[in-house]
Amino acid sequence: MSDIGPDTPVRLRPGAVSWREVDGEVVLLDLTTSAYFGVNASGTLLWQMLDAGTTPADMTGALVAEFDVDRDRASTDVEAFLAEAQRLNLVEV
Repeated sequence: MSDIGPDTPVRLRPGAVSWREVDGEVVLLDLTTSAYFGVNASGTLLWQMLDAGTTPADMTGALVAEFDVDRDRASTDVEAFLAEAQRLNLVEV
């Protein structure tokens, strides 16, 4: 995630995925590869934020507030989540 800093705006790449929330978790389809993915409750929060457009700093703050984790852990989780989404070409900076 070297090109995404804490205050870098990031969002879902338009037309990259189709997604739905099912029983509190996000299920998504990569429209390019036809691969299906599912994310847990914390991933669902992050995914919804990406859909609206956000920053890694705001995502970290949301995890801290919603799941009562320390900021360092939340930041590491956000970095990993965004790195994977970027690797899959699902987000744009």
